[in-house]
Amino acid sequence: MEMEEQESHETMTTISRHCFSDDDSETENSSFCISIIENMKEEYGLFVWPCSVILAEYVWQHKQRFQGATVLELGAGTSLPGLVAAKLGAHVTLTDDSHRLQVLDNMRKVCDLNKLNCNVQGLTWGVWDLSVFNLHPTIILGADVLYDSNAFDNLFATVTFLLRKSPGSVFITSYHNRSGHHLIEFLMGKWGLKCLKLLDGFSFLPPNKASLISGNIQLAEIAVI
Repeated sequence: MEMEEQESHETMTTISRHCFSDDDSETENSSFCISIIENMKEEYGLFVWPCSVILAEYVWQHKQRFQGATVLELGAGTSLPGLVAAKLGAHVTLTDDSHRLQVLDNMRKVCDLNKLNCNVQGLTWGVWDLSVFNLHPTIILGADVLYDSNAFDNLFATVTFLLRKSPGSVFITSYHNRSGHHLIEFLMGKWGLKCLKLLDGFSFLPPNKASLISGNIQLAEIAVI
């Protein structure tokens, strides 16, 4: 990951480059880099967190699954996983809280920077406006969206609604295992969901990336029962 800093009087923005490659492949999309605009002095939505790096790598390593898929990223922030999916040929909608206008604006700038045509829209978990009803994703992504216990029910209500709208769809999330897997098990049981796969986030991360981040991070694939 490469970083270059650009400072102004009020903010310090950083453009980080996140690269993905298959050393033994010469096929199309065997390697590329995504540039992310980060603001190191602003809120958490403008920083690439470790869970985002891990989920983006998972998307990359399952590239065939994402080609042509309809992908929605919830709480996207700097949007690295969704941008990787778009680069692989997915039809991507990037979302974050409707009230976080600076984050949404940064998402549009990052799409332009990477020359990717993603739909960017506000989506507040648990708010049932027209934008939610118009979404039909086959894959839902969420990196570190399990950070605020007050938002868990709104998050899982939104995820469950979207999964039930699109039979066969899946929610793939990476999260810090702060309180044990029993928390996510409780939420899945409450909302009629099941875990299809549970992985240690570092089990598939290349050593050069794993050495730059830390934490007890897990990745789960979740679907309706």
